[in-house]
Amino acid sequence: MREKQKRNRKDRGIPLLVSIITVFGLLAVVVFSVAGKISSEMSASAIQNLSESLNLLQCTIEAILENEADFQKMIAQRIAASEDPKQYICVYDRNERMVKISLILEGQAEGVSNDGSKFTEEELDFSAGRMVDGLPVSQSYLNYMGTWAYTMKCPVMKDGRELGTLYIEYVYDSLDQSLPTGFYNNKAMLYIMDAQSERMVLKPEGMGERSAGHLNLEDFYHANDIQEQEIRDKVEACLQDGKNILFYHDIRGKQSLIYMWSVNGGSIYLIGYVPVEAIQQEGRTVNQNILIVVSVMLIAFFLCCLLYYLNQRQQNKIRKEREAEREQHNKQLAEALQAAQLASNSKTMFLSNMSHDIRTPMNAVLGFTALLGMEAENPVKVREYTKKIMASGQHLLSLINDVLDVSKIESGKVVLNFKKFTLNDLVSSVDAIIRPMADGRKQNFHVEVREIKHEYLMGDETRINQILINLLSNAVKYTQEGGNIWFRIIGLKQRSNQFEHIRIEVEDDGYGMTPEYLETIFDAFTRAENSTTNKVQGTGLGMAITKNIVELMGGTIDVSSEVDRGSIFKVELELRIPEDNADKQFWLENGIRHILIVNSEQEECKNISMLMRDTGIWLDAASDMEEAMTLAEEAGREGYQLVLLDWDGTEGGGIAAAERIRDGLDVSVPILFLASYDAGGMEAALELKNSGILTKPFFVSALKEKILEMQQVGEEDVSEPEECVSLEGLHFLAAEDNEINAEILSEILEMEGASCEIAENGKLVLERFEHAKEGEFDAILMDVQMPVMNGYEATRKIRALTRRDAAKIPIIAMTANAFAEDEKEALDAGMDVHMAKPIDVGQLKKVINKYVQGKG
Repeated sequence: MREKQKRNRKDRGIPLLVSIITVFGLLAVVVFSVAGKISSEMSASAIQNLSESLNLLQCTIEAILENEADFQKMIAQRIAASEDPKQYICVYDRNERMVKISLILEGQAEGVSNDGSKFTEEELDFSAGRMVDGLPVSQSYLNYMGTWAYTMKCPVMKDGRELGTLYIEYVYDSLDQSLPTGFYNNKAMLYIMDAQSERMVLKPEGMGERSAGHLNLEDFYHANDIQEQEIRDKVEACLQDGKNILFYHDIRGKQSLIYMWSVNGGSIYLIGYVPVEAIQQEGRTVNQNILIVVSVMLIAFFLCCLLYYLNQRQQNKIRKEREAEREQHNKQLAEALQAAQLASNSKTMFLSNMSHDIRTPMNAVLGFTALLGMEAENPVKVREYTKKIMASGQHLLSLINDVLDVSKIESGKVVLNFKKFTLNDLVSSVDAIIRPMADGRKQNFHVEVREIKHEYLMGDETRINQILINLLSNAVKYTQEGGNIWFRIIGLKQRSNQFEHIRIEVEDDGYGMTPEYLETIFDAFTRAENSTTNKVQGTGLGMAITKNIVELMGGTIDVSSEVDRGSIFKVELELRIPEDNADKQFWLENGIRHILIVNSEQEECKNISMLMRDTGIWLDAASDMEEAMTLAEEAGREGYQLVLLDWDGTEGGGIAAAERIRDGLDVSVPILFLASYDAGGMEAALELKNSGILTKPFFVSALKEKILEMQQVGEEDVSEPEECVSLEGLHFLAAEDNEINAEILSEILEMEGASCEIAENGKLVLERFEHAKEGEFDAILMDVQMPVMNGYEATRKIRALTRRDAAKIPIIAMTANAFAEDEKEALDAGMDVHMAKPIDVGQLKKVINKYVQGKG
């Protein structure tokens, strides 16, 4: 019976073996056929690639020649515009491409060169009629440096009359910088030949197998054993007609493809060769890979067959392994499900973190607002910034509901609120928020607005503000102390007269980002992870929100960064221009028709003129005081109704300049100083009669506000003091890890007659309270999110102390965690009351009065 089963297996095995051999035989035939076809197609493709590469080199060289011609025409125009053309030539410096520039005036046979030598055209040969962009080009020659060069000449025209001819000598070596450093892995040869003289004028660096170069075309023939007269005749005909030619020839025992490629209509040629083996290398590689793959497949197949016939139990083992793999796969699915659940939990937890990150800087904004309001003696500048800071803080608060509404962000239900706004208000509010943050880290914050044509625009100001705050606050957080942050708004070329095309740039020289993180920077809940940035708290949602808002506005956002070099974000938006953009009535009502600008920066004057062009105001710009005084004298004492004087760029200092201008104008003419935010010495400027300060960057709306403000000086409303609870004599222990918030809290309490001792974390608060005398502190002001020990744990341990006052001392939570569950957790930990940042001074006094003085 067993012998019969063996015979049956043998009978079944023979046909199967024959079938396998037949199939693989057919497979081998197909593989070798395909390999041959692939080799042929790859060779044809390589020849096509060679032609495309030569075309690219041709276009590159022709573009360089055309650029040289355009540049020479521009130099000719400048010479025509100069008062002394010869002097212009003599002082002109040579560069890497132009080694000599000469000029022969009309009617003269001899001219001058920038090297001081005499110049004539007799040394140059323009008889071949070579042209580049309409300019004649000479035959190639060796110049005084022993380098192959050529000269272009260009007429110098002024008012339709020819003043002379401009000659510029260019060297072929300068082309080497624009050509590739290798050709077919340095197996190919490339020369540049002058077609008229058939001289090799350049052998690009890194091209070819030999260090020595050929001198001319005959030398090229001789070195490569090209003796066939038929080939030489074809080459000569192509050179005469300016055409390209490719032909095969043996070079030093290797079959090669020789090429002669026309450039600039045949005035110069690319000459060289490529070994056929280099062209067919890719085809042979493909065939070898195909054979390797087929061999591996055959070995694997026969090995499987052998294992199948030798040991049936192997199938059972494979089946068991598959079952084990299935179990492992199920385990991995369970782990993935658990990870997904953790990710879902992280989305709910991010709300608390987001609230903390937003409210912490908001506390600084409103805290400094309160300090300014209490310390100021009603100076104009302080009240102005107080108003801006308070408005910025309230604006930041208004964003919280939208930012924390995760379902709205994920479902794309965010709706834009388009309305009219000014770039002045936008820049001022952003500056008011970011500058204190940057100053707190001793960073330099630079604001620049240029080439903007319309200041009034239509858009969602709140959302644009949100974009800027996200980008700039990140720049502050991820830039080291003493670093630089640049905020730029740049006007781009308009695609439509109805829209202003702007680019917003936020740049820093901070820590930078890795290429891997840049790929996921706009994904939600992602943050850069390293030893430096891990110190910065954040939810990782800001960039995702920013990108969504930018795309919702129809804009684009890009980022580039290098580790330890900094980052730059670029946002491009198109915002509609309101139809009633120009407000000419305001200037008529205020009698302003003519304005004098004194500024040495031409770019700033250009920006001012661009923004004021629709107002109907006539602007005069002076680059220095002498020009300004001349304009003032010509216009008369009533010729100008307003003067804009640059504080930094004025000769003799701002005060002296203003006094000189005042002598030539009526005393009623206002003088406004254009000054940067951190300009020094401005207090003295405010003492000048009928003068004021206008902070850069310039905006028309800011100018109008300043004019109205100067008209209403002395009519400021004085608000009545609020009736408040006194904190005189109270002493507090405060837990606060943020230096700015700690400073604000200390200043507020000190102004109210109270004192405060700050600890950086919950553990220090616990230790300080343990060693304090009973009754030394009237209350504890406890932050929640702190390093080492958080506020909840510190409160529980304080309440657990055996001291008599540990259970009854008021503990007030002052934190950026503002959710209902945060308040419940604070009360459960033993705190008396929960106050969310930013801290309201009046509310703080009421709480202290209730829980401190009331219990007393």
